[in-house]
Amino acid sequence: AEWKRLKVHRDGHLRFEKCFYSVPFVWIGAELWLKATATKVQVFRDHELVASHVRCQRPGQASTVQDHLPPEALAFLRQTPDWCREQAKKVGPACQAVVERLFADKILDRLKSVQGLLRLRKGYGDARLESACRRALAFDHIEYRTLKTILANGLDQLALQEEAFDRLADVYTGSGRFHRDIRTLLVH
Repeated sequence: AEWKRLKVHRDGHLRFEKCFYSVPFVWIGAELWLKATATKVQVFRDHELVASHVRCQRPGQASTVQDHLPPEALAFLRQTPDWCREQAKKVGPACQAVVERLFADKILDRLKSVQGLLRLRKGYGDARLESACRRALAFDHIEYRTLKTILANGLDQLALQEEAFDRLADVYTGSGRFHRDIRTLLVH
């Protein structure tokens, strides 16, 4: 067995041989003893067992026990895609459409984006978030950063300029200044 004295990182993990092992969050910042065998890792504080893990085999691998996490981290983990869809539905149809499009991409990669999007409710409220989602959909730019910028700059409170685009429609439907009938161009 190998023993090593290590400090617990702010995320509640110890780093040993490029792998990460969780300990109860009350020990964040403390120095603990880690005992490693070929198959197991144990963590001690004053000869008392604090945590036990199966030893990780790949660099970068983490072994995390959910009970070791602080309450706010557990709440974050419980925000599953289904939970996010329910919250988006409560905000409104535009928010729901943004969430569905984000999840249609890569669900695991987009879960944090959607959780961040739904956290914007706390600072801006449902109505403004829904309006920002409507604007993001209109411009087909549904990234979290875009929505946050829309809200921070108050763009969600401005009317969408859809009617301006409608006024330009005549240019493309045949009543524009340089319009020619396609039939006259095709005749030889």
